[in-house]
Amino acid sequence: MYSLLSIDNIECRYRGITVVHNLSFDIPKGSIVGLLGPSGCGKTTILRAIAGFEPLHHGEIKLAGKIISKAGYTLAPEKRKLGMVFQDYALFPHLNITDNICFGLKKLTASEKNKTSQELLELVGMSGMGKRFPHELSGGQQQRVALARALAPQPDIILMDEPFSNLDVELRERLSTEVRDILKQRGITGVIVTHDQHEAFAIADTIGVMSHGDILQWDTPYNLYHEPANRFVADFIGQGSFLKATVLSPNSLETELGLLKSEHTMLWPKGTQVDVLIRPDDVLPDSFGNITAIVTKKAFKGAEILYTLQIPTGGTLLSLFPSHYNHEIGETVNVSIEADHVVAFARD
Repeated sequence: MYSLLSIDNIECRYRGITVVHNLSFDIPKGSIVGLLGPSGCGKTTILRAIAGFEPLHHGEIKLAGKIISKAGYTLAPEKRKLGMVFQDYALFPHLNITDNICFGLKKLTASEKNKTSQELLELVGMSGMGKRFPHELSGGQQQRVALARALAPQPDIILMDEPFSNLDVELRERLSTEVRDILKQRGITGVIVTHDQHEAFAIADTIGVMSHGDILQWDTPYNLYHEPANRFVADFIGQGSFLKATVLSPNSLETELGLLKSEHTMLWPKGTQVDVLIRPDDVLPDSFGNITAIVTKKAFKGAEILYTLQIPTGGTLLSLFPSHYNHEIGETVNVSIEADHVVAFARD
């Protein structure tokens, strides 16, 4: 797969302040990538720069091998063959759904527009709704229409700016999966900007975790969770707690709960003080486990319960139990640790 979109050493400024600097990445044709990070990290600025709404002060952006932005030059957004899906849907309230979808298709005849609208409404699961108006639709339906409108001109790439943040959690997760299936079915390249890791995990093949205008790790969702490159990524992705530990050998650590083996070789010398990341799925309920802990908090999640456990050394662990293991706060439980991916960071 060749790179459809190439971001090369770009810099963007806002009111004289550099908000994105020395940023580079490539997006292969047909892949979906996510830019994930907290508010103010620069992810939306990057999306706006790709769309042509934000000028570059350094570097360049290429789409299909053609320069579309560089310092002193910005190709107009409407000439970029990009589709855009916004957080607030941005539908025209006075137009029905068919007219919204076909708004940018000036060169098509009325029958061609109607055919295109019907095909796209079927694609997004809204057949027969072309005559309705936006106010007659739910939030999820309006976002489907926004996606259909973005797909109508057959763009090279779809840009999505926090597209599901106005929806409830269950609908957000379901629509994320549906949008991924639609883009994959059509072989369309996608970029999604979000602060919600579950949304990013559901839709993206590759994710760049951002902080202060930089991408700290560009990786698959699986690797971001199990092999975070630094402490910021470890804290931002998923949940977990840190245990104090000492390096015994390149493949073993002595923790406050006992010996922990690592599949990966650690480069620190023996005796180095580190912090080990323990995810909730590393801590298993075990009647014969050698770790006795006290339940201090519980959060029911349907099929699972997330317990906060106080261990004898005074620290805490998070653990996911099947929900039929219903323990009360203050109750003592036994657990064991099975961490296939040992992630450790040198102690500050």
